[in-house]
Amino acid sequence: MIWLWMALLSLLAISPVVVVWFRRGSIRYRRDTAVALHRAQLEEIERDRADGRLPESEFQGARLEVQRRLLVADTIPEPEANRSARGLLIATLVIIPIAALALFVPFGMPFIPSEPHSVVMRAVSEARAKDDALIAKLEQKLAEIPPNTEQARQGYLLLGQALVSQHKLAAAAKAWTVALNMKFNATLAAETAEAETEAAGHVTPNAANLFHQALDKAPANAPWRPLAEQRLREAAVTLPAPPEPKP
Repeated sequence: MIWLWMALLSLLAISPVVVVWFRRGSIRYRRDTAVALHRAQLEEIERDRADGRLPESEFQGARLEVQRRLLVADTIPEPEANRSARGLLIATLVIIPIAALALFVPFGMPFIPSEPHSVVMRAVSEARAKDDALIAKLEQKLAEIPPNTEQARQGYLLLGQALVSQHKLAAAAKAWTVALNMKFNATLAAETAEAETEAAGHVTPNAANLFHQALDKAPANAPWRPLAEQRLREAAVTLPAPPEPKP
């Protein structure tokens, strides 16, 4: 099938050359241009006369001069089209398909059959199963580590990163929340809030609270600060306003 498409594209590429090769007739650009120019001049002086910008005496002389030039232009010889480039055109017709084939065969590997879709999907499924097994092993390891320790915190950080790589953002936010409860970090709080926001499709109240905490504790030059501020502006529109304190 690919060879058919290659042949069609080659024919499409050389079609202008084929049209020029078989074209017959004379070159009329020079005479036609001159005739069109002088006819436009006649129309212009006619308008000048009608508008009163050209006296009658000058009009007659100008019209005669333009008519004389029009007659001369109509006798301009029209040379036959030059066919000396026929050899170049033939060479082009031959070289284009050969060059396309020479470029495609070494790099396109046309003789190698395409990998079936089922094989690709099987490889994807196997990779996903391997990642799931690694995550399950990490969760099992975390269950054996004493809670509220730096080792446990690092484990939950790794678990969150692994879940993000699988686009399991809600689960990643939960893992990072555990790490945050052990030790607060402004950048981690912003990442957790963003993961929860992406998973929910909007800024949740908990994510808004995390964004506020992250902005309060982060330095002024934190690279994620504009995103957090943008998320809080979104929350101001989507989340209900907090109740006013009673007097």
